[in-house]
Amino acid sequence: MSTQAARPAHVPDLPGAGGGPDPDRRLAWLDALRGIGALMVALHHAAPRYLPDLSAAVQRHVNPGTYGVIVFFLVSGYIIPASLERRGSLRRFWTGRVCRLYPLLLVALAGTALLARWGPGQLREGLGERDPLSAVLAHATMLQDLLGVPNALNVLWTLSYEMAFYLLVSALFALRQHRRSAPAALGVAALGVVAGGALPAAALTRGLGSAPVIAATALGAAVALCAVASGRAPWTRAGALLGGGLAAVLVLGNGRVPPWQGLALLSLMFAGTVLYRMERGQLGRAAGTAVVGAVLAACVLSAALHLSAADAVTGGDGQRSAVRIWSVSAGLAVLTFGAAMALRRHRVPRWLAHCGVISYSVYLLHPLVLEVCDLAVPWQRHDTPLLMAAYLALLLPLCMLAHRLVELPGQRLGRLLAGPPGGLPLPRAEQRAKAPVPAPGEPA
Repeated sequence: MSTQAARPAHVPDLPGAGGGPDPDRRLAWLDALRGIGALMVALHHAAPRYLPDLSAAVQRHVNPGTYGVIVFFLVSGYIIPASLERRGSLRRFWTGRVCRLYPLLLVALAGTALLARWGPGQLREGLGERDPLSAVLAHATMLQDLLGVPNALNVLWTLSYEMAFYLLVSALFALRQHRRSAPAALGVAALGVVAGGALPAAALTRGLGSAPVIAATALGAAVALCAVASGRAPWTRAGALLGGGLAAVLVLGNGRVPPWQGLALLSLMFAGTVLYRMERGQLGRAAGTAVVGAVLAACVLSAALHLSAADAVTGGDGQRSAVRIWSVSAGLAVLTFGAAMALRRHRVPRWLAHCGVISYSVYLLHPLVLEVCDLAVPWQRHDTPLLMAAYLALLLPLCMLAHRLVELPGQRLGRLLAGPPGGLPLPRAEQRAKAPVPAPGEPA
């Protein structure tokens, strides 16, 4: 029997937002971070085409794509516990996730298929040789990068780690351990240091075959989702634990990226959760800062111990350069998040906050825009800033349209389907203390 958390009479500001009444300012700093992450990834993939000289110079020191992805992951770690605890229900949380993520993903995948069939694009290497049903099932779970299936779009690999994080956080919520963010972050980071080089990559797929692993994962994910959607606390708890166990097994034993890197990325997401706990007063500021610093140090140590030159796509030569570039990218991402948090009471540029609102569209659609641009404009030998400006002028209005026509209707559908709270209730103390913080533009 589930209990419904008492609905507060008002929605307070985001933690530390200064208590002002303007809701846009409460969320603008997070939206700005999402805008920075999305633009960095979109520019990173376009720069070799239109700004090759600048791209080569920058990537000798930092990888803008890695930087942007880690900024995204830190934001996800920050807002996902807010979203989950605000709802107080795994069923409502997952209904919202599905309706936020899948509509635009389906549009992007349809665009990829159309470009491959009738346009200038082609399926990514290895995807065309896969059994179509297995490839579709793998992408339907969003765990394809952990299932040995080539990503239909080059950016989709990060969604697999986002999904794994959601599953792990849901399992912690089911176990009433969701506030133990610091031990989770430190534990995952330490595991990457200790075992990141020993854990096997793609071991399940190599040992059992791709099709059985994909089928078992899809079945397990479907059972877990149905159990969570049942609204009955025992089934909800069982479904969350099944999903969390599935994510843990895949991250530890079947990732495409080296295990140390997958664990580093997850630990950084949990570091974002630590920052949320710190802002909510659930963790001391000094302790929270120390935990985030320790996680970052562990990620750098993992890279130094386990990264080989072939592991990372960077602009440097050799293992030492690869380690330095990965570490600088991660460190700058953490510093960017910290600076944004410190300046959260100040207004951010409206255009940057709006880029955050449409960041999911920017992230998923920019590879398709680049494929179309490649048909009309060859890769440049020297920097051509006007072409980069034209690319952005084409991309951003398209993403605004996609946000309005695809993302927003999906979010409205999610609110409609979620209905009243149900499933696994929060303890009474947490019902009184939980933060009813609306999540900013998603996916988180």
